[in-house]
Amino acid sequence: MKRQTPDTASQDSASQETLAQDTRSHILAVGRRLTATRGYRGVGLSELLQAASVPKGSFYHYFASKEAYGCALLTAFVEEYEKGLSRSLNDDQLTARDRLLTYFETWHARQISGNPEDRCLVVKLSAEVADLSPDMSRILQRGVAAILRRLSQTLRDGAEDGSIAPLDDAESLAEAIYHQWLGASLLAGLSHDDAPLRSAMHMTRKMIPPA
Repeated sequence: MKRQTPDTASQDSASQETLAQDTRSHILAVGRRLTATRGYRGVGLSELLQAASVPKGSFYHYFASKEAYGCALLTAFVEEYEKGLSRSLNDDQLTARDRLLTYFETWHARQISGNPEDRCLVVKLSAEVADLSPDMSRILQRGVAAILRRLSQTLRDGAEDGSIAPLDDAESLAEAIYHQWLGASLLAGLSHDDAPLRSAMHMTRKMIPPA
């Protein structure tokens, strides 16, 4: 029998940890795809397990319950979204105003994409999660708060770099614009028409006039 050295034991442990992370990430990725199409409650656990090719025992190894899985799903989405937001709003090649407009132009494009995974889970799940799980709702609320902080800061940056007219209240303006886009996304989804999103883009340009 071959004896394990400390080095090989450490390597085996690291390999097992990587495999566990890969399996967990795979479950979340499959769940993200299904949830983007049918919502959280519209995806049963058995359907998720079949789509992910994972036995029920393995699922409960990574998630204590379906709600715990839902929390992990939203946490992963919020973290991924914040990274994309940082890339968009930290582009030094653009003025702060252009960074904001580019962010919302990208929002528009993603909401009308033929791929449901491109669309925002805040729009898809906010009403459903609010009635379903306080913990999941808090995760989305924290994600929205982080977005609003970034938008507010970019508005202030625009007032400082001269690309946006002076502002009285960047926080309230950021909330008004963001809420407008949430509403427009819901209406666009109901009507299967991007007219509400085009209207939101038009109003956003007026709400952040150039200096």
